[in-house]
Amino acid sequence: REDLRSSLAGEAENVVHAGESVSFEDFEGVRHELTLNLTADEPLVAEHPEIPEEHALQGFDGVRAYAVEPDRSSGLLEETLGFEPNGDYTWTARGDARGGFYAYDTPPEERGVPGAGTVHHVAWASTIEEHEAWRQRVAEAGLHPTPVIDRFYFKSVYFREPNGILFEIATLGPGFAVDEDPQHLGERLSLPPDFEHLREKIEPVLTPLPNPRA
Repeated sequence: REDLRSSLAGEAENVVHAGESVSFEDFEGVRHELTLNLTADEPLVAEHPEIPEEHALQGFDGVRAYAVEPDRSSGLLEETLGFEPNGDYTWTARGDARGGFYAYDTPPEERGVPGAGTVHHVAWASTIEEHEAWRQRVAEAGLHPTPVIDRFYFKSVYFREPNGILFEIATLGPGFAVDEDPQHLGERLSLPPDFEHLREKIEPVLTPLPNPRA
């Protein structure tokens, strides 16, 4: 953890650590917190040749959002989405395999400006079989979910909760291996069929990423 703190201190501003966590802002002003979370949930660890598995990030622990009137959203979170309240405007969202927290903070006085330095939406996972049922539950709660949008690698439904935060419910599949060999993912730009005709326009404007397997 000391190596991690030194690295963050050299590359990001406003680094704070307390107990078993490190809080910092990235280069666009988004605040993150790395925590030592002792959980029985199976971790979501990505493989990388330069990062030992015991030092890798284990997944998302939770999300904090700004809300002017958090009580307005409690009914949706608890009755419609099935979150468990923990007090202090913090909830636990748990599925069959793992869980995390969702929390509201008091917003700053100035209004937020969408773009760099902000988070666009919060995504929640659903099985393919239950996806339409989740959309129906949101609609019955009086909100206005989008139709199911086919992203080829997954399907999505979007809606805004009562405090205006954009939620997405995305399916766990079919996954990125639907059109590629899992052993060769990421070696070339893979586009959903609806965007394949734009390849010659898309590829020149993308920032090349290093291949850690090279």
